[in-house]
Amino acid sequence: MLSIIIPVYNEKKTIGIIINKIHKIKKLNKQIIVSDDGSTDGTVEILKKLFKTKRINKIIYNKKNKGKGNAIKLAQRYIRGNFTIIQDADLEYSPSDYKKILNILNLDKNRVVYGSRVLNTNRYKNNNFTSIIRVFANHVLTILSNLINKQNLTDAHTCFKAFDSRLFKQIKLEENGFSFCPEITTKISKLGINITEVKISYKGRTFKAGKKISLMDGFIAITTLLKYRYF
Repeated sequence: MLSIIIPVYNEKKTIGIIINKIHKIKKLNKQIIVSDDGSTDGTVEILKKLFKTKRINKIIYNKKNKGKGNAIKLAQRYIRGNFTIIQDADLEYSPSDYKKILNILNLDKNRVVYGSRVLNTNRYKNNNFTSIIRVFANHVLTILSNLINKQNLTDAHTCFKAFDSRLFKQIKLEENGFSFCPEITTKISKLGINITEVKISYKGRTFKAGKKISLMDGFIAITTLLKYRYF
């Protein structure tokens, strides 16, 4: 079984679409866990309807908006699948890549797989990022993460992360925001586990369309990498 954690905050336009896309993946035993991070735009009402029709297995409601990391932390205890994947609700990442990722995870030596948006491509030309600044910032953060964590990743801060569930449930998550990404990468690396990458499809969205991560999150990511590696 694959446990799919969907952290969501104010995504009423996309949450139903992403759930439908997940259900279109046939011959895959799925557990869908949605962790709502204090949505106020009508997302909660949509989630309740989806739960009644059994399109979602578990919904976690957080009254206050505390961040993506907190939403994932709350979902961690409900994982039942052999593998776990983090799926954003904003349609940037496609469930059609699940089987590709699972094929890698099913190999005994692979316990962590990241979906890379830039693997085997020219990141500055052949990508669907909405800004060259975002491409550059992601590149710099990935280089720094590799140096600190002794990995060889092309996209350390991808949101498409998948794990052997036994391993993932053993990781004590502490960060509440987008710094979940550098935190989990660093903690996995400190265990001596090599992270495998697989090329995925990606369609970035703009801030106008609802993108939430900012330049400040990049600076927080750097401090998070240092915090969990050296302190």
